[in-house]
Amino acid sequence: MSFGGEPLFESVGFALSRGERAALVGRNGAGKSTLMKLVTGAHLPDTGEVWFQPGTSVAKIAQEPDLSAFSTVQDFASAGSAETWEADAELERFGLEPYADPVTLSGGQIRRAALARAFAESPDIILLDEPTNHLDIEMIETLEARLLRFRGAALIVSHDRQFLERVSTTTLWLRNRQIMKSSTGFAGFDDWAEKIEAADEKQLAKLQTKLKAEQHWLARGVTGRRRRNMGRLAKLKEMRTEQARQRSAIASGYASAEVAVETGGSQARKILEARNLQKAYDDLQIVQDLSLRIVRGDRIGLIGPNGAGKTTLIKLLLGEIAPDAGSVKRNPSVKVSYLDQARIRLNPEDTLWEALTPAGGDSVTVLGRSRHVASYAADFLFGPEQLRQPVSALSGGERNRLTLAMAFTQPADLLVLDEPTNDLDMQTLELLEDLLLSYEGTLLLVSHDRAFLDATVTSCMVATGNGTWIETAGGWSDSQSQLPKRNRESTAPKAAKTPPAPREKSSAAPAKKLSYKDTHRLQELEKRLPELTAEIGALEQKLADPDLYQQDATAFTTFSQDLAERRDQLEAAETEWLDIEARREALDSN
Repeated sequence: MSFGGEPLFESVGFALSRGERAALVGRNGAGKSTLMKLVTGAHLPDTGEVWFQPGTSVAKIAQEPDLSAFSTVQDFASAGSAETWEADAELERFGLEPYADPVTLSGGQIRRAALARAFAESPDIILLDEPTNHLDIEMIETLEARLLRFRGAALIVSHDRQFLERVSTTTLWLRNRQIMKSSTGFAGFDDWAEKIEAADEKQLAKLQTKLKAEQHWLARGVTGRRRRNMGRLAKLKEMRTEQARQRSAIASGYASAEVAVETGGSQARKILEARNLQKAYDDLQIVQDLSLRIVRGDRIGLIGPNGAGKTTLIKLLLGEIAPDAGSVKRNPSVKVSYLDQARIRLNPEDTLWEALTPAGGDSVTVLGRSRHVASYAADFLFGPEQLRQPVSALSGGERNRLTLAMAFTQPADLLVLDEPTNDLDMQTLELLEDLLLSYEGTLLLVSHDRAFLDATVTSCMVATGNGTWIETAGGWSDSQSQLPKRNRESTAPKAAKTPPAPREKSSAAPAKKLSYKDTHRLQELEKRLPELTAEIGALEQKLADPDLYQQDATAFTTFSQDLAERRDQLEAAETEWLDIEARREALDSN
């Protein structure tokens, strides 16, 4: 399949069987959505065929379902092949009133209506393209449970890693224009993909082929991704330990009747303080008697179902709306960067360059460091040729990436992100997690992505109903163990763990010292590592020149590519050195 240029697929073949739930993964732009359109018949392949058992029915959930032609949600849900009672049963499962007017539905409710219609039709194959977008955690778990009971086959594209781990039975990896299939679900993807990448790197090195984006999934490869995740976990653990220590010190202040507002140097630690906060709209209680202190370095996730008032609570804390009772005191010196759901800050007439540098020039300041705009845009997967494109020409996913990039160019003591993961691919999610862990300010985050919350926050504020909010330590998974049982009951079963493969027994005698080959390789690596470090430093110095891109865009691109390659080579060399050193130490200890 191609669209006039290089083909997206070449000799792709795979099969789906009844009861199989396949996670379709691949880098951004690999063609996952196009592959789904081939399955539905919306596109026809240039060569090859898509074959179904006779009589097979296929249902696909539209990204933006249109309910405007229907008087009730029931009319929409039963407009296909489903009986009315089947549609009503699925609507009830997804928390919708059958006789509700579609005009009154929110974006999340419309998505739930489309899911209900698809399942009510009992298709043989269901195609889900980012099905968790705009769903809250409760509804994501409802969808998980419904998929686990689904008897047909499912093909799923999603950025929600925990969702894929829980529901998938197999994995299809769209890579280098081919489909590779694993008989395990997404939970085992990293182990499987790491072995494939390691084998390919050896082969590519023999052919002297450059290690570029097509080789790596998630921009820097599965191997690199795993190491980054381990590094994130260690850093997040340190943050949570420090946050617990601070909370313990602050707790004595809440025990007294009055909490004085610090002044002078100590006031800089306090971001804001809410006392006895209340807010309601008619009979809907949003906040009930909430007292909260946020200090510098806190990283708080706001969790709750759609309609619980997460966005309203943020606006109360930021002073954008007034409480019915209580007060909020915010440090007047605190600079706030607020990225809301509507992404209203984008001007469609601006170019990408202008959006990132509203004050003009060719550099941006990110986390206290000056960066050339083209280099910074490349971090968010924008090529040099896109810098002069207008914002109006960007896709939805590209606009989300641009909005995130803009948020980090503004100096902020308090960064507020409201549903930042909607419509993001896994590449950008990985990048956002890296940026947030490098951010040294205070974070308020609203998200329904459980894995993302686990990777980025040190505490959670959880809406438990009737305006009550409970503060818990750690991420989303930690909050579930700390909440009262009635507030954390889930309809979704836990993901099944893949048992480790048994080790093969070896009759060979254990080695007593490092082999000659490993000893020689260790010496080579010890010589090569400082060389690579020096080469990286030289390239970074060249790219630090703010005039380089304007004077020689080709040189800038070449240096950027060389830098990425050297960093990959350094990472691989360090890993290999550590592996050999670990074997040597193990042998010495024996």
